[in-house]
This record gives sequence, C-alpha cells and structure tokens, in this order.
Amino acid sequence: MIRRIAPQFFTMDIPASLAYYEDKLGFKCLGKWQDPPIYAIVARDEHAIHFRCAEPPTSNPDKYSDELLDAYISIEDADALYAEYAARGVEFTRGLGNMAWNSREFVVRDCDGRLLAFGASL
Repeated sequence: MIRRIAPQFFTMDIPASLAYYEDKLGFKCLGKWQDPPIYAIVARDEHAIHFRCAEPPTSNPDKYSDELLDAYISIEDADALYAEYAARGVEFTRGLGNMAWNSREFVVRDCDGRLLAFGASL
C-alpha cells in the first residue's frame, strides 16, 4: 500500500533551493547531507520534496506557454495559501481561479523554474 510519494527535484544549488522553499513556500528543512549539501529534504504538512544536487534535464522551450507542470499539490484552502504566498512575494505564472475540473488553483514558478500547481477541490 502506498502511503506517501515524494518528488525528487534536481538542482545545482541546494542551499538556494532550501532558502526558497523555506522562506517563500513555508516548508521546513528535515535534513541535508554532506557539506556542501548534495541531498536535502523539505516538508510542509507532512508532505516532502527531495532535492538532489545534479544538472537538471534540458528544459522544454514551450514549458511555460504550455504550462507543463512539474508537480500538482492538493491543498485544503487555495485562497488562504495564495494570500500567504502573495505576501511572501512568490512568483505566480497563473493566478488564483476556479477551473473546469472542479478545482480552485494557482501556479507558481520556483527558484529553479519549476512549475508547481496548488489546487483545492470545489
């Protein structure tokens, strides 16, 4: 039985990624390994994202126009989280809105250019 799944994001700068996810998105660092770090884990509300120091795959030039997401994160209250992130200066690529698939969601671009969608069921 699957209890939890955690994405593993590649980054060339783990300290910068940790700072972004902690300061902007409200995650907490659960651990980092080696100095300088080559691996780290952050979590918020018992859900983790793992970071590995590695060259990211070549980006798709149409990623932003096609809104090709790196992760979709299900949340309880899209309005509250959107307001929190706006106050922290998070960059949104799609503002808060109701979607045709019964979800209220928004999309942010993180410090490494990943697109993260946050959505709550309507």
